[in-house]
Amino acid sequence: MFLQRGVHVSYEPIRRWVTKFRPSIARGLRRREPRPCNIWHLDEVVVKIRGRKYWLWRAVEQDGLVLDEILQSKGNTQAAKRLRRRLMKQYGSVPKRIITDKLRSCGAAKRAIAPGVEHISHKGLNNRADNSHLPFRKRERAMQGYRSPGSLQR
Repeated sequence: MFLQRGVHVSYEPIRRWVTKFRPSIARGLRRREPRPCNIWHLDEVVVKIRGRKYWLWRAVEQDGLVLDEILQSKGNTQAAKRLRRRLMKQYGSVPKRIITDKLRSCGAAKRAIAPGVEHISHKGLNNRADNSHLPFRKRERAMQGYRSPGSLQR
């Protein structure tokens, strides 16, 4: 854009401008980001890394947007609580309805964290969250498995 207007600028001032104004631009974009819908789909998938099992917990919005992911070494109630706390802290609101599969720790976490939220536990209704795991599995096959929990979380 500068060259089109006849202004000759080296890359260094532009790099400094980006470093200076990046946080304020990111803040403005985050403010304009729409709030998630009132229906969240929560699901977990088991991943083996070097012979150990890990659970990748994922929250998906009604429209298919992935809200958050967290990798845990256990698939228990504490892991489900951690995901819900993280979601509610990040978005500052509680959904109207949470849809999960029939994993019992999801129900226990819901009762502890958000007892007033409607919880639907059904195998077929959670397809939105199940389908969000497909790109993850495709990448896992291409990489021939993940080497460490850190690389998977990244």
